[in-house]
Amino acid sequence: MKKTICTLLACSLTFLSLAQTQPTIQVHSAAPFQRQELLRIPYKKFSHHFGLKDTVFSIVDQVSGNVLPHQLEKLGTKDIKHVLVAVTILKDQAVRLQVLAHASPIIQPKTYARYVPERYDDFAWENDLVAFRLYGKALAGKRDDAQGMDFWAKRSTDLVINDWYKTGDYHADHGKGLDYYSVGQTLGAGDIACYYNQQIQYTQHYSSFEILDNGPLRTSFKLTYNSETLAGRDIKLTKIITLDAGSQFNRIEVNLKNADSKNTPVVIGLARRGESNPEVAFDQQAQSLTYWEPAIASHGHTGTALILPKHKATFIQEDPKQFLIASNTKNNRSFVYYTGAAWNKAGKITSFEEWKAAVQQQVEQLNYPLTLTYH
Repeated sequence: MKKTICTLLACSLTFLSLAQTQPTIQVHSAAPFQRQELLRIPYKKFSHHFGLKDTVFSIVDQVSGNVLPHQLEKLGTKDIKHVLVAVTILKDQAVRLQVLAHASPIIQPKTYARYVPERYDDFAWENDLVAFRLYGKALAGKRDDAQGMDFWAKRSTDLVINDWYKTGDYHADHGKGLDYYSVGQTLGAGDIACYYNQQIQYTQHYSSFEILDNGPLRTSFKLTYNSETLAGRDIKLTKIITLDAGSQFNRIEVNLKNADSKNTPVVIGLARRGESNPEVAFDQQAQSLTYWEPAIASHGHTGTALILPKHKATFIQEDPKQFLIASNTKNNRSFVYYTGAAWNKAGKITSFEEWKAAVQQQVEQLNYPLTLTYH
């Protein structure tokens, strides 16, 4: 019996020793709150560190042993550019990632995007919390033509885009939400436009698209706009939009080329609803704008928000149709901002105060990026 116990103990110690000597990556958060985030690791470095021979592997939390969902990001190419890992980290804590040489469990897709030719060239995208769309060129000149970004209020973690377009009855709530957000002749839920002589210069609708990655944890795509003359300037524009599972916020990377100037004044907007005392807050230090709409009919409240983490921003609230943030883009430099939305009937964020807190946490996540240490 003693010999058996000693043998088992020796095996356990050997296994523990092997586990401790295997390569790991420590992920640390300096943020003063718990965060759920999609960690992005360069694939070449990840593969070299763990000695990978192929893409059949799983990633585990070394302490808990839990398998962490991951996605291989290709950015529209044939080659893997990054490994995306879904992590949850307590405030001022760290997790250690370890790789095992067996296949990871199949992940149910939580993000999705597609071109919608059956609805005037819409381009729609969503995750498990929110859904959006931008309008295509086939809508131009139609009676219901609109300008900016549309938000679909959903209260289901299911992906709904295909079902809602199939029925065409998405302006009524059949249990998973609806589209009651009104864009009209505004920038809607966070679109961008040139701004000359205190006038918004709306672009034409996007002309072509490219899906870069499409789930299960991150969806990204590129929209290209035809060159056009706005206020006497020749402008060409592209947008790369990224949405992660579990996030209320899109990351939008704008590349704007102005043939007549190195700098271009722009505004990013949130449609407003005409109430006399709007629940709106602009935080100059955080470079964020948060708006909580009044209840629309019986549909509830929508919250919208903008964050400009690395750009000087000026709040413009005189426009009766929308709240605006003014800034400047530079040729050959990406202009990155974040736009988000929430619906009180989804149950996660139900008040202006909760929406402000969610926006502030997003700001702090951007200010306190996750750090990696290779062991």
